[in-house]
Order: sequence, then C-alpha cells, then structure tokens
Amino acid sequence: MELIIGLVCLVLIVVAVVGFGASIYNGLVRARNAYRNAFAQIDVQLVRRHDLIPNLVETAKGYLKHERETLEAVINARNAAVNAQATAAATPGDPAAMQQLSGAENMLTASLGRLFALSEAYPDLKANQNMMQLSEELTSTENRVAFARQAYNDAVMTYNNKREVFPSSVVAGMFSFGPAALFQPDDPQQRQAPQVSF
Repeated sequence: MELIIGLVCLVLIVVAVVGFGASIYNGLVRARNAYRNAFAQIDVQLVRRHDLIPNLVETAKGYLKHERETLEAVINARNAAVNAQATAAATPGDPAAMQQLSGAENMLTASLGRLFALSEAYPDLKANQNMMQLSEELTSTENRVAFARQAYNDAVMTYNNKREVFPSSVVAGMFSFGPAALFQPDDPQQRQAPQVSF
C-alpha cells in the first residue's frame, strides 16, 4: 500500500512539474507572438510611409529641377529602408535585422529632413496642395510609426523579461527562446520625425 501511495505521489509530482513547465513554455510563446504581432503593426505603418515617399518625390520633382541629388538620396534611402523592412519582417526581433532596419530608417528620416529643408526655398512647392496633403499624411504616419514602435518595444521588453527570469530562463534555454531586439533610432537626433511644414 505504501508503494502505491509513493508511486501516486511521484506521478503527481511529475505531472505538476510538467504542467508548470508547459505553463512557462506557453507564456514564452504568447510573449514571443505578442512582440511579433507588434512588429507587424510597425510593418504596416512603414509600408504606408514608404509608399508615400515616391508620391512626395514626384510632386517635388517639377519644382526642384536642379536638386536631383536630394531627390535621388530620398529614393535610395527609401529603397534601402524597404529592403531592411523586408528582412526585419521575416525575422522580427532578430538583433541584426532590427539594427539594419533602424539604420535604414534613420537614413530615410535624414534624407526626408533635407528634402523638406530644401523645399522651404521653393514657395510654389511649399504652397502646392498635393505636397501639403502628402506632408500631412507623412506626419500622421510618422506618429503612427512612433506609437507602433513603442508598443513593439514594450512587447519585446515583456518577452525578454519573461525569458530571463528564473525559472522561465531554464525553459527558454531548453527550447532556444533567443533574445529579441528593440527597434529604436541609433542617433538621438534621429529620434524625432522629420519637420514637415508647408
């Protein structure tokens, strides 16, 4: 009888340990899915941002005939950002992909800033209705990107905290739950959206 009670206790302990481990594993999976979903929201806003830029450049082309370098820099920066975005979307949270995306977005923001600064010298461009509408949409999109970035970084922090604390760290190590990287500008001056004023 004592042997049966001992076996039942042992089985209950094993079931409890397995259940506890499964609970931790499921929590890690939920946290990983949350930051991946949060990145998908950033991805949507970046696509919107990247889609606005060619229209902005086309509108500016007629007015900035002698400023081809600036326009080409914006298009090149946009293309690099689109490529970095595709890489990051394939592996959200990957430190190398997030660093590449941050760098590409920083370059795009800087080139847009130069475009808007240059457009100040062209009153007709500044007054163009299409340019004003595009700049307003870009400003709105920049705000959406900032909110989506904040939600993503919060989800990454929650995930990284879950995978680093004990006993979750043991389960995370057993099942290769790697760290996720934040999405943030590299240069503190680039942490602001480009000034859009028409």
